[in-house]
Amino acid sequence: MKRKRLMGGLLAALVTAGCVEVPAGGQGVIFKRFSGGTQDTVFHEGLHIVPPWNYMVVYDIRRQDRQEAMDILTSNGLDVRIELSIRYRPQSANLPRLHQTVGVRYYDVIIKPIVRSTVRETVGQYTPEEIYSTKRDEIQKAIFDGVLGAVEGKHVEIEAVLIRNITLPDKLRTAISEKLEEEQRSEKMQFTLQREEQEADRKRIEAQGIADFQNIVSKGLNQELLQWKGIEATEKLSESDNAKVVVIGSGEGGLPLILGGN
Repeated sequence: MKRKRLMGGLLAALVTAGCVEVPAGGQGVIFKRFSGGTQDTVFHEGLHIVPPWNYMVVYDIRRQDRQEAMDILTSNGLDVRIELSIRYRPQSANLPRLHQTVGVRYYDVIIKPIVRSTVRETVGQYTPEEIYSTKRDEIQKAIFDGVLGAVEGKHVEIEAVLIRNITLPDKLRTAISEKLEEEQRSEKMQFTLQREEQEADRKRIEAQGIADFQNIVSKGLNQELLQWKGIEATEKLSESDNAKVVVIGSGEGGLPLILGGN
């Protein structure tokens, strides 16, 4: 009886010791000490029985964020400080390979060195002014693309590399800000001058159109045409019921002279 109890207790202890829970958002990889090392099977969330002579390593496969800060020399030899946010996760399908080649410290072994190297190489091609203002988005994209290419085949996923903050020496930052303000004032003045020039062109075109019209009209109004129009007007007046006109000769300019009326 005592032997049965002892065996039962031992079995219960073995089962309890061999229970491993994979939490939400995690996946596990089994390492077998006596039969093949790291296994290709990926264990998902839940409770799993693992013999005590083997062990399971659990990875968080959700998106993770790390912050990095670096001091970097720009293209003209000045120091800038860049703060980054890296979003990453292990590749679920390749978790056994990641564990076998690198292990749980994959961020420090793979991702961090690649990010820092890519940032130095990329940022070193730009001036402080470009980094601080005009080409920040371009630099961020170049860093992200460079990191993506470098981690290919290393069983990790990089979702984003974001520039959180850029810190320049105070004097340099002030000089860049003043230069940007001056450029904005210059652009505003240039826009104003361009608008005034366009308005002047419009007025010139309008004045030229009026002058051309007057020139055409003045050329067409000769003496014969004016006399003819006068005759037409006189005829219409003579046909009026209220006119009762009498033509007795000619008026000024050869036009008929109208007398009488109501």
